[in-house]
Amino acid sequence: MTTTATAIFAGGCFWGMEDLIRKLPGVQDTEVGYTGGAMENPTYNDVKTGATGHAESLLIRYDPAVISYEQLLRVFFQIHDPSTVNRQGNDRGSQYRSAIFYASEEERDLAHSVIERVNASGKWPGPVVTEVVPQGKFYVAEDFHQDYLERIPHGYTCHYVRPEWVLEELAAE
Repeated sequence: MTTTATAIFAGGCFWGMEDLIRKLPGVQDTEVGYTGGAMENPTYNDVKTGATGHAESLLIRYDPAVISYEQLLRVFFQIHDPSTVNRQGNDRGSQYRSAIFYASEEERDLAHSVIERVNASGKWPGPVVTEVVPQGKFYVAEDFHQDYLERIPHGYTCHYVRPEWVLEELAAE
């Protein structure tokens, strides 16, 4: 019997995050969407203005017997630059911020622990600015955004896997 847990991360444009995270062993499903804002039922046209407070986010459904929440966090910090405020690559605005939306105190504590280790590694050009905030309502993005880079393999992304040092540094306790 497979157990399913969820995680929600924001780290810039959701297309690239989804494309890399969906391929991880233990990840069962992903959906891109919007969370962290005040507006009910936002659309891409609302969120792209930066005025709603939402971040482009990724909802991850995973089997914790195969991949842990901490391992997902490690990958998250490997595929985006957590030291830039409201920016990833060419994407700028609060909707592209780095954020971890936790569902429990354990997830919150793990997020802070991993952030401390990322900061201590000294590998990023500045300190981690990733927000760690409680999960709120997640709004699934329009169909056009789902599985975007599978449908358009050469579409835009600013995400890529950084050198293994991130995972190695975080694995060392």
